[in-house]
Amino acid sequence: MPVSVNLDALLDEPFRDLPLADLVNAPVAALSGVSDEEAEGLRLAFGIATIGDLAANDFVRAATAIARLAEASVPPT
Repeated sequence: MPVSVNLDALLDEPFRDLPLADLVNAPVAALSGVSDEEAEGLRLAFGIATIGDLAANDFVRAATAIARLAEASVPPT
């Protein structure tokens, strides 16, 4: 089943029409707000070159899990 979603706000213009399967292999700098210099820093520090690499990175995944758990542990007001 094909998935359709508007990611325009998350991506730089040249990458907005790519299929999701291709975005996984797009450079991190394709993400809106990530400069080429910042992408290079991610590559040097963590070996992150693509959006897929960023999503699969153990540090990113751990930080996301911690943030989600912290959100879930806040008692309702």
